[in-house]
Amino acid sequence: MFTLLFIVALAAMVITKLWLALRQMRHVARHRATVPAEFSASITLNSHQAAADYTVAQTRLALCEIVAGAVVLLALTLAGGLQWLATAISHAWGSGYLAQLATVGAVIAITSLADLPFDYFRQFVIEARFGFNRMTPALFFLDLAKGILIGVVLGLPLLTAVLWLMREAGANWWWWAWLVWVGFNMLVLVLYPTLIAPLFNKFKPLDDDSLRARIEALLKRCGFAAKGVFVMDGSRRSAHGNAYFTGFGAAKRIVFFDTLLARLDGSEIEAVLAHELGHFKHRHVLKRLVTTFAISLIMLALLGWLAQCSWFYTGLGVTPWAKGNQALALILFFLVMPVFLFFASPLNSLTSRKHEFQADAFAASQTDAHDLVSALVKLYQDNASTLTPDPLYTAFYYSHPPASQRIERLLALRQA
Repeated sequence: MFTLLFIVALAAMVITKLWLALRQMRHVARHRATVPAEFSASITLNSHQAAADYTVAQTRLALCEIVAGAVVLLALTLAGGLQWLATAISHAWGSGYLAQLATVGAVIAITSLADLPFDYFRQFVIEARFGFNRMTPALFFLDLAKGILIGVVLGLPLLTAVLWLMREAGANWWWWAWLVWVGFNMLVLVLYPTLIAPLFNKFKPLDDDSLRARIEALLKRCGFAAKGVFVMDGSRRSAHGNAYFTGFGAAKRIVFFDTLLARLDGSEIEAVLAHELGHFKHRHVLKRLVTTFAISLIMLALLGWLAQCSWFYTGLGVTPWAKGNQALALILFFLVMPVFLFFASPLNSLTSRKHEFQADAFAASQTDAHDLVSALVKLYQDNASTLTPDPLYTAFYYSHPPASQRIERLLALRQA
């Protein structure tokens, strides 16, 4: 019965994803010939068409990823791939922690290798075709190696602790595992700005005195404390621009991509920063963190129940180990849960878009809304973001509102 339920859920997810992607491609292509009226004075037809073509190319690649992801998932589950892998490792190393860690590691390696060709194609074909790629293959694989190393250094102790709790902490192991998970995430939030991020990019203090004075005045006006304002060498990898906050508590940092600073003027940068400050003023980061932790607690409780159900394993093509199902339970759970949770994704996207509107409103209250509008238009143009996404595709996937909606609201706030 569970096998049938899984097949139906997987088919529904894949069909819906393919349908949404095709809708997006058709909708963007249909509006390619004309710049939306509200952008006609600021974005050229060539830029609009380049953004449309970029979106279609990205979405076409996503179609292939959807199909490949489903094939890999079926190969690991119902086709017996995970069963074969677990059997081979158990014959070599038994069912102890080493074998379980090896099983999890092997599955991560398989799924990562399946994603690698798409990541490479996206970076060196699509991004290069549209003038965004500045990364070399050597840097691409160096980043990959660093990511693997960080994953091992941070992830291996976490995984070992969870497997130990699953085996030794009794029926309520999931509660203790959740506490470990929360602690791990808080640790990463603290370590990321000073130890992890510098492994991939160079950060230097903002040396533009007038811009720094403008930013410090904004921070003081908003009652926001930060450890510093830094510029990141984003241009080393991409022409895309961005700005973000990183860190937690008193260790928060403001980071600007050098590509962003090269494109926007001082008032526009201030408006973009005010938008980011709006997220903190509305406690969006904290709300998302609390929501994430609450959902993870529910998911771990569900895993605690499913790990004791033999149909969960057999229904997905796996025979449970006689001396412990910890690794298999974790693997199966994280492989199949996205299938069953997919149709809840519009709720998460809706919440995120609501937060973006609130942050925009805060920025408009602290700076001139026209400056944020001007900055957004430049960013949409520079990042080749389509101005005409499909509404249903947007509802499922967009964490930020479409350009027309954001700018319409900002202009209304400016006139109010």
